[in-house]
Amino acid sequence: MKFSIVEIIQAMLAPGLMISACGLLLLGINNKYSIIVNRIRLLNEEKRKMKRGDRLTIEQNRMDSLILQINKLYNRFKLVRNAAFSYSIAVVLFIIASLFIGLKYLLQSINAGTIALIFFLLGITSVLLGIIFAVVELWKGYKIVHIEVHDSE
Repeated sequence: MKFSIVEIIQAMLAPGLMISACGLLLLGINNKYSIIVNRIRLLNEEKRKMKRGDRLTIEQNRMDSLILQINKLYNRFKLVRNAAFSYSIAVVLFIIASLFIGLKYLLQSINAGTIALIFFLLGITSVLLGIIFAVVELWKGYKIVHIEVHDSE
């Protein structure tokens, strides 16, 4: 069976749509990554200032809250890292799937098509894993805000 160049390129670009989707997911998760890192730095700075101050004036409740928030933010940070890693792995898998689709047409090999499908499915699984990490991180973010709000009362 003879395929045109256009058909081959169209087939190879199907994983490209998923690469674009992962790019958008990575953009959002990297933004969240930056915000969490910045928030950890701010809380650590506040903690250091409280420690440098007069020991008698340290508000122990606030210090405990800062330590708790920093620990919870660090756990969120790891979840965001895992989500970003999953999305990045998905991009790699989709690129490999696209290459094997091209090889399938070039070599007229059914095996290359099967391998492409396997890599594509692994990429989709990696995206799903990243989304699970992102959802868990989102839920944990609520708990940190809850601590901050109740600490300020």
